Order: sequence, then C-alpha cells, then structure tokens
Amino acid sequence: MSERVDFRPARVLVVGDAMLDRYWFGDVERISPEAPVPVVRIRQFEERLGGAANVARNVASLGAHATLVAIVGNDEPGELIARMAGELGVELRLARDADLPTTIKLRVIGRQQQLLRIDFEESPGPDALAAKLDAVREAIDACDVMVLSDYGKGGLAQVDRMLAIAREAGKPVVVDPKGEDFDRYRGASILTPNRAELRAVVGSWQGEEDLAAKAHALRERLELDALLVTRSEEGMSLFSRDGSSRHVAARAREVYDVSGAGDTVVATLATALAVGCPLAVAMGLANTAGGIVVGKLGTADVTPEELFGS
Repeated sequence: MSERVDFRPARVLVVGDAMLDRYWFGDVERISPEAPVPVVRIRQFEERLGGAANVARNVASLGAHATLVAIVGNDEPGELIARMAGELGVELRLARDADLPTTIKLRVIGRQQQLLRIDFEESPGPDALAAKLDAVREAIDACDVMVLSDYGKGGLAQVDRMLAIAREAGKPVVVDPKGEDFDRYRGASILTPNRAELRAVVGSWQGEEDLAAKAHALRERLELDALLVTRSEEGMSLFSRDGSSRHVAARAREVYDVSGAGDTVVATLATALAVGCPLAVAMGLANTAGGIVVGKLGTADVTPEELFGS
C-alpha cells in the first residue's frame, strides 16, 4: 500500500475531447432469425462521463479541483455532460457548437459482455475551437498541471498552441495521445501512450533494451521530460530525460473492463504531480489506480480510500 497523499490542494486543468458514455444493459436469450447476431432485451440504461470529461471526473474523485475545457453541442447530451460534471464539483469552461452533435459512445452489454459499440461524432467548427483556445488562456494560470486528453475527435486541433500557452505560463503538461502523429505533441512534459500506440509510432521492439532505445529516441526527438508507456498486463515503463528507465509491474487483480483505464491513469498521474509527488511516485500511484479501475465495468473512477485503503 502506498503512503497516503493529500490530493485536495491539486488544481488540474483538463482539456480535450469530452463525450457521453451510454450503456444499455440487457439479457441475451436467443439469436436473431434475421442474422446470426444475439438479440438483447434491454433492462437498464446508464450514462457516464467519457473522454476528457472522465479524466476530470477522476481528478475530482481523488479530491482535487478539476477544471474541464471542452466542446459540446447545444443538445441534450451536452447538457447532461455539464450537469453530471457540475454535480461532481468540476469547474466547467465548455464551448458550445450549435452545429455539433455531442460525441456519444453507446455500448450494448449482454451477459456482462460488451456486444456492440456505436459512436456518434463530428469534428467541431472553427468558432468553437477558437472559444476553447480562449478558455485555455483564461484558465492556465490557476492550474498546477494541464492534461491534454486526445481522443481524435478534433477537440485538440490546436494542440501546438495550447502547449505554447502552457510553456509561456510555466505549467507542466501531461498528454494522453491519439493517432500516429506524435510530433504534434512536441514540447509536452510527459506523454502517456499505451503499448499499441507507441508501437504504431516507433515500430515493434525486440526485448526491453530495444524498447528503451526506441522510447528514449522518441522522447529526445519530441523534447519531452518523460515518456510513460502503459503496457496493460506488463505494467508501466517510464523513460526519463536523464536517460534512465523504470518499470513497475501491473497491479490488476482481475481485468473486467479496460474502458477508460487510460483516463484514470493520466488523471492520477497529473493529480499526484500537481501536489509535488516525484514522477516515480506519481507513476506508482497511477499504476495502482489503473489496476483498480479495470476491475470495474465501463468508465469509472478511483477514490483515495480505494487507492490507499480506508
């Protein structure tokens, strides 16, 4: 068990692609006569914060102050994100795009298994992106750490300008990346790709030495302070500016659902750094939090009581 950390003084600014996660739970008792697919009789509905909104939720669940900068539509899902986040104490700086449907991920669950995911998404327009950039400028001075949560939905189209704003303000930036163009994150403090994301950028590796060489080369090219690679059942590996490498084993007792686990990891890492934890300590806490949240169904959060014991 880790030594208890008081996260309450932390102020974390979360910027990125906010979305609404919808879950339809049901029973599967037969196969459709129309096609070889299961018929799900829906019994229960549930809605949760997703994407960058889930990162903010996780920051708040640790007891820290979270500010969320994101773009949503002028629609019911956008209002629901605002209400749910507000009820958790998240400070909201939402840009509204009248032409944008709020991003929704709809998951159909039967017999405790995800059977189908349906995504509703569009890219935001230039006016909403400009308003979002203004919101980052207004909020940056009041934060200790900024998180950029990229889900590839277009909300971080101006990521280079956001990084420049943070550098000018002297604020560290933790980036949860997306896609194969990591050059757009040049100058961030810490990049947190998962194993598959890193492989798509640097190629496959043969053993730990080869991984370290490729990771450090990428870190140097992108001018990062550190590269933290989440490796699922293999744990996490940290590659720091001083050329050192550090690995921690996975802490998951039972993997039930990995949805949103990356959100929990980046939120815990950033919150720990915001209260002055050394990077190695923050990494250990993030690893423990990730191991807890994969034992829960769907996007979820972790409390200090779960992280440290009551």
